[in-house]
This record gives sequence, C-alpha cells and structure tokens, in this order.
Amino acid sequence: MKYIQIIKNLMKEKKISQFKLSQIIGVNQTTVSMWLLGRKKPSYDNILAFYENFGITPNMFFGLEDFL
Repeated sequence: MKYIQIIKNLMKEKKISQFKLSQIIGVNQTTVSMWLLGRKKPSYDNILAFYENFGITPNMFFGLEDFL
C-alpha cells in the first residue's frame, strides 16, 4: 500500500513521531499506528490534511503520481 510508505518516508524526512504527526493531521496516535500497520486507511479529511500540511496530493498518496 503506497500510502504506508509515503507516511513512513514523510515521518523520517520531517523527523516527526507518530504522536507529532497525529497532532498535525488532527487524529489520535492510534489512528496513525493503524495506518502504518495497514489496518486502516486515511479518510478524505485526513488526506486533505496531508495535502494542506505537507503538499502530498491524493494521487501521490495512493501511488498514481510519484512522491518526490
């Protein structure tokens, strides 16, 4: 699942924890953990928050466009 790797890469690149990412996106830390384990997918509102905060488009998020 492309979004899992993008979230991991983003956290590594920005040097942020699951907790910090959860604060930025507006979800709880458990939700971020579930995304990283592939047990849950980000909602539309979460994807929009990734775009607004990090510039990751929905197409990038789901592997339809390369993540730079």
